[in-house]
Amino acid sequence: MVHTAILGRWLDQPVINLGFSGNGKMDLAVGEFMSQIDAAAYVIDCLPNMRPAEVREKCEPLVRLLRKARPEIPIILVEDRRFTNDWILPAKHQFHSENHAALQTAFENLTTEGVNGLFYISGDALYGVDSEGATDASHANDLGFMRQAEAFLPILQQALQP
Repeated sequence: MVHTAILGRWLDQPVINLGFSGNGKMDLAVGEFMSQIDAAAYVIDCLPNMRPAEVREKCEPLVRLLRKARPEIPIILVEDRRFTNDWILPAKHQFHSENHAALQTAFENLTTEGVNGLFYISGDALYGVDSEGATDASHANDLGFMRQAEAFLPILQQALQP
């Protein structure tokens, strides 16, 4: 019931999920591999594995690499989900806010540069707003994955329009 499988069924499209567990960190070597895939879209969803400084350092070069290699393929940047208990843990809330701000700044910089075909998914409600979307505040349960799919769907549909 992972969101990528749900989206593949809903969109009737094959999905390649290069899940790296805790190691997805927007590394250029991975971007070079991704650029060899003739995808309908690239979804970059690495923030759960990264700190704000890493996002500031790595996001823009990765997007530029993909855009140079595949100028026509949409690129979707995804904020990390908020822990379902971050409303009572100020340090977690601040961490997610800073991570989101770093990605938003990268998105704005790239857009200002003229990078086209760039889309953005907010992470604030990826698991919903009722604290029921995760098993341990961090990792999605089936409900959390369904909610992520529902959040991704309109952006993917927009990105995939001819």
